[in-house]
Amino acid sequence: MKKLSILFALVATFVASTARAQTTEQLLADWQRAKTYTKAYLDAMTEDGYAFKPTPEMRSFAGQMLHLADGNYGLVCFATGKTNPIGKNLEKTTPSPTKATVTQAVMDSYDFVIATIQAMTPAQLQETIKQGNKEIPRVVMLGKAFEHQTHTRGQTVAYLRLKGVTPPQEMLF
Repeated sequence: MKKLSILFALVATFVASTARAQTTEQLLADWQRAKTYTKAYLDAMTEDGYAFKPTPEMRSFAGQMLHLADGNYGLVCFATGKTNPIGKNLEKTTPSPTKATVTQAVMDSYDFVIATIQAMTPAQLQETIKQGNKEIPRVVMLGKAFEHQTHTRGQTVAYLRLKGVTPPQEMLF
């Protein structure tokens, strides 16, 4: 019976570590896909479209994409406890953003996210952090960061369409 218990414990440990490794692999695959998808949006918009605002109170296309990058840095730093490597708000501190400068800033934010996740162990992903009065796993907060960039990129569909640009094809996989 004792041997069976030890065997069961070993199998359970293997299954749990494999599931955590798949979580890391899936996180990395999803963020890489999101980077590629967002790059397609950045490439699709015309140079003059970066200053475009659908209404005066809305962000420009550049502002929206810089907000996405700010979220990547801020939310991932919160999730992991890392210090924000840029130390500033891109949306508010990038004067006269161009297609090239916005694209570079957004791609850099994805590179930061991907490198940060690659450096994390499965155990670190499962550690909890304090969010308000809740304790949540770091991996859950990374999911919220992913949700933010997806939501923000999705909002730019209207910007593209209003400029006569067909948005990139969906990239679910």
